[in-house]
Amino acid sequence: MREGSSRGVSGRRNGRPTLEEVAALAGVGRGTVSRVINGSPRVSEQAREAVARAVAELGYVPNQAARALAGSRTDAVALVIPETEARVFSEPYFLDLIRGLSAELAAADKQLLLTLVRTEAERRRFEHYLAAQRVDGVLLASVHGDDPLPDRVARLGLPVVMNGRRSEAEPIDYVDSDNIGAGRAAVAHLVGRGRGRIATISGPADMYVARARLGGYRAGLAEAGIAPDESLVATGDFTEEGGRLAMRALLERAPGLDAVFAASDVMAAGARGVLREAGRRVPEDVALVGVDDSVVARLMDPPLTSVRQPIEEMGRTMTRLLLQKIAEGPGAGSAAGEEQRRVLPTELIVRESS
Repeated sequence: MREGSSRGVSGRRNGRPTLEEVAALAGVGRGTVSRVINGSPRVSEQAREAVARAVAELGYVPNQAARALAGSRTDAVALVIPETEARVFSEPYFLDLIRGLSAELAAADKQLLLTLVRTEAERRRFEHYLAAQRVDGVLLASVHGDDPLPDRVARLGLPVVMNGRRSEAEPIDYVDSDNIGAGRAAVAHLVGRGRGRIATISGPADMYVARARLGGYRAGLAEAGIAPDESLVATGDFTEEGGRLAMRALLERAPGLDAVFAASDVMAAGARGVLREAGRRVPEDVALVGVDDSVVARLMDPPLTSVRQPIEEMGRTMTRLLLQKIAEGPGAGSAAGEEQRRVLPTELIVRESS
């Protein structure tokens, strides 16, 4: 049967896999494949997994019109975050994002499925789940530059919208904030406060958001006529501990620094703790600026100057885009161009830390 299915695939006339080829590769009947794709509970888990693997291997895309006629929409949307539970449920960014998108989904009477994908095995398992058409669309957040999941979801024919992007040339629809502008605004503010040895704690280099904020920092220095100094650049991971480690490294390399731009409020909180341990006063000795304008910024001592990005609104906007794509069916957004790649403005909120 496998050999016969291979000949069928190689001899395909239009290059598009058929339901029969999926059935042959999975070793099940055509009716079983149809039931799996339409979400029927009358299928064994073994058969369901075999069909999911075959669908993923062949790149089979079900006929969406037929699915709609069969009433097989799930009214469920998946939010995928490739991070640990500890980070997702402790960082205000993710909580604000979920608040925004869940409000939009509730208004549309859609169910939210939160999925944390951290390993290749979990990624493959989630792809099989998607191949069985158990959700109507996918929202992605905190995606790293080398993550293939957005492209794989798109190839399955499911509508997908990202929070942020993997690169400047991101092909998948996304909603982002002006991260370059965030870095430039922070540096301009610190220069205006008379600071000249301005350091930065960046995020991971494999994330576009981190590279963009670092680029904004460097652009801000150039605009102020300040020569770049790589000893004033340290890399964190958007966690409090990452901010602490980066701040220690900065103080060792450049003890004369008088300001720090941290690429997130959470990393700024870690930096603040290290500065206090080192006997550096904020803002008298070292001015400090973060990004997000989260509850962390407002509760710090002193309260943190931060670049506000509209996190809840990003969640709402990306959800509205996804729901529009689901309603319009296959190809939604393909002709919309920039309308499906939205960058929301940021705003500097000045507090006592600078």
